[in-house]
Amino acid sequence: MKNKITEQDSLYRHLESMSTRELLNNINNEDQKVALAVQKIIPQIEVFVDALALKMEAGGRLFYIGAGTSGRLGILDASECPPTFGVPHDWVIGLIAGGDAAIRKAQEFAEDDPHQAWKDLKKYNITMHDTVVGIAASGTTPYVVSGLHDCQSNGILTAAITCNPGSPMQLHTDHLFEAIVGPEFVTGSTRMKSGTAQKLILNMISTSVMIKLGRVKDNKMVDMHLSNNKLVDRGTKMIMAQTELAYEKAKEILLDKGSVRAAIEFYKASQKKS
Repeated sequence: MKNKITEQDSLYRHLESMSTRELLNNINNEDQKVALAVQKIIPQIEVFVDALALKMEAGGRLFYIGAGTSGRLGILDASECPPTFGVPHDWVIGLIAGGDAAIRKAQEFAEDDPHQAWKDLKKYNITMHDTVVGIAASGTTPYVVSGLHDCQSNGILTAAITCNPGSPMQLHTDHLFEAIVGPEFVTGSTRMKSGTAQKLILNMISTSVMIKLGRVKDNKMVDMHLSNNKLVDRGTKMIMAQTELAYEKAKEILLDKGSVRAAIEFYKASQKKS
């Protein structure tokens, strides 16, 4: 693949000569292009989310595979689903080339093994009921490209997120998301605009599918884990808004029932009995 956009020279020169304000303004100018690039591919994301929801309604899981920044972003999105939506930890799983050690420290050449992604997925007994999203800004990462190829060969629904048009990923995925954000502010530093685009798309996928699976009521996280005082307070106020309970009573029921959804259902059931 020639002329990767993600590797093209920055539109800015002599960054070291810029003032702090110039650096920040120019980075922000580039960042503003990201949401517009993602907006252009919403129709493709829509089709995938609908297909993914059907798979997950039938008991399938969602896997993310990636290397480096892309892998970390997949793990981040996956790890935030259980506390946000109250789902089991094995509903959404993020895998990174090089394993967990690569989350904090780059693992040399880990992304270059074309067989490792499938080995990693098989550890989770992946089946055709599951779905795999490959994430690679360049669209050429062997760990991801070959992983998607192996998934397709085994009848698994796939999607790919990249920031380069015409990459090898397009040959091995059912759903392609090309967020063309242009050259990075620092040439080749895909942790910047490309990473932001990937994060936006992952947010769209996981949030939309969880809403479709019934894990949000109105606009509230009714199944969120009560893992700190802030979330207990938020949940208590959500219950108060749906009932006639005072703060302390709402909090008491919330802590007893374990979730906003369960607390409200308990309250409504008790009201019917009375």
